[in-house]
Amino acid sequence: MDALSSFVSANLGAVALLLAAACVVLGVAVVWLVRHATALDRRLDGLTRGTDGRDLGAVLDTHVEKIYAVAGEVNALTTRAAVMEATQRKALQRTGLVRYNPFEDTGGNQSFAVALLDARGDGVVISSLHARSATRIYAKAIAAGRSEAALSDEESEALRLAMAPDPATARPA
Repeated sequence: MDALSSFVSANLGAVALLLAAACVVLGVAVVWLVRHATALDRRLDGLTRGTDGRDLGAVLDTHVEKIYAVAGEVNALTTRAAVMEATQRKALQRTGLVRYNPFEDTGGNQSFAVALLDARGDGVVISSLHARSATRIYAKAIAAGRSEAALSDEESEALRLAMAPDPATARPA
């Protein structure tokens, strides 16, 4: 310990100068850290305040309320979509049309048979027979893709076209 004491006594000026330099460096570091911390505080304050000046907690509360509102809207839309899907199954979705000329004395394929069906194959086949003197229209009910009444060849073809699962397979053979 005497050696340290004699060293400090001999170099007291240099030790004091070294300590003073260390204090200056530490002082500069403290000033820099304070400025840096203040700048970070300002940035954090800016990030955590909403556009209306509220704090982060109030901003998060507003966002949570919006999330609950959106979740409610999504649930309502899901319910509406389910109702629409159920209703859509009853809408006309499948159609088949066959135009033909049933009589030799008329031209232009003015007669037709059209099948109008929903997703389950329920609907109607409507036929129109066009002649020079009159046009007759017939309708036959279809349930699950079948008719209780006898169908003409053209009506059967219109029903087949309407019931075809793929448009590529619906083309006449």
